[in-house]
Amino acid sequence: MKPFSQMNLAELIRPQGHECSCGRHHHAGARYIKIGSNALDALPGFMKELGVRRPFIIADQNTHKAAWHFLEPVLRDAGIAFTTYVFHKEHVEPDEAALGSLVMAFDPACDSVLALGSGVLNDLGKVFAHALRLPSMVVATAPSMDGYASDNASMIRDSVKVSLYNACPQVIIADTRILRDAPLRMLQAGLGDMLAKYVSICEWRVSHLVTGEYYCENIAGLVRASLKRIVDSVDGLKNRDNQAIENVTEGLILSGIAMAFAQISRPASGLEHYFSHLWEMMALQRSLPVELHGIQVGIGTLLTVAIWERIKHMTPSQKQAEHFIQSFDENTWTQMLDDIFGDTAKRIQQAAIKEGKNDPARHAQRLENTLKHWAEIIKIAQEELPSLTELENIMRVMDMPMSPQDIGFSTEDTQNALLGSREIRDKYLTSSLLRDLGVLYTQDWL
Repeated sequence: MKPFSQMNLAELIRPQGHECSCGRHHHAGARYIKIGSNALDALPGFMKELGVRRPFIIADQNTHKAAWHFLEPVLRDAGIAFTTYVFHKEHVEPDEAALGSLVMAFDPACDSVLALGSGVLNDLGKVFAHALRLPSMVVATAPSMDGYASDNASMIRDSVKVSLYNACPQVIIADTRILRDAPLRMLQAGLGDMLAKYVSICEWRVSHLVTGEYYCENIAGLVRASLKRIVDSVDGLKNRDNQAIENVTEGLILSGIAMAFAQISRPASGLEHYFSHLWEMMALQRSLPVELHGIQVGIGTLLTVAIWERIKHMTPSQKQAEHFIQSFDENTWTQMLDDIFGDTAKRIQQAAIKEGKNDPARHAQRLENTLKHWAEIIKIAQEELPSLTELENIMRVMDMPMSPQDIGFSTEDTQNALLGSREIRDKYLTSSLLRDLGVLYTQDWL
């Protein structure tokens, strides 16, 4: 079998999937993908192949304005009936209220869900269609994130960011006539979401050594190839060159396929995403506008790479790590959760206790593995991560925000995001490594 990194989209999403040397069978839920100018013309044929006749189309004010005049004539000329729901809010969040709006507006005559949009609408479409047991489709309006082909959705439940695993769209249309006119901020977001892959693959490999978490080098290779495709296209992306837009969009979709293959978000997200999740939760608590996910992730990637540049020069101390866990005080930890998460702290605490996140026996095993494999951990970081200067130079080409302050978050907010990152999900991150070594709370990492 060819490595995934050398396969084209059609080969990757073949219906029979792939038997992999990692011992697992990998399969992508997407059945039809079309990228390029006039890609929308393929939609009626794909719908016919799926056996769907009447889509329930969801959009927001911005995506409807940007793309409806491209989509509507294609459906009309093909004689395809549809029902449309456009969110009244200009900024929609992927939460219970948005899903409730879709439930109340749904037309039972529809046999599929089509999202006209990018991150939030794509995620809402996935979750809504999965709940209805209907096929979903997406017409992308911006190369702004890598979730188009993934089988997980980043949602807000009870004011906490969560990943819901359901099903990815079976049809993905990315028409460059629409994508090339996306706002610059969304192009920046797409780049930011992909730069995160430097960290995600690094952390995945480290977690495999430390926790025994499943790891697939074939999937990691696919992510590296998609990342390279995008980094190589940065100059053209800024100039909205059609080929660069196609390359970036394909790279983002490939990253989503990697997540679908792994059946987890691990190949595509690490600590940098958790900075974003915590910042988003803070913004919602303060009733402030939420910055684009990829913009936050890009800044989170800079912060994480900067942390690793310090880790590379560390000499871990078993004595310090053991002293930390022996002196762990649950009341102090609970107060920290209250300070960071406010009203949601209790739910996060209960989940952490259920997961055994502070279990000293589990800590001892991770610490033993960390110390045993320390040289390998540093080697992984050297292999996977760019230098901070290299990363900054890539981001400057696109005039991206470079610090938390650029998007309205203070040093204290960012410190709280780092400390809270390991608390909201059961996932081994760079912050988990620092905590296991007893240095997360004793040093200023930002």
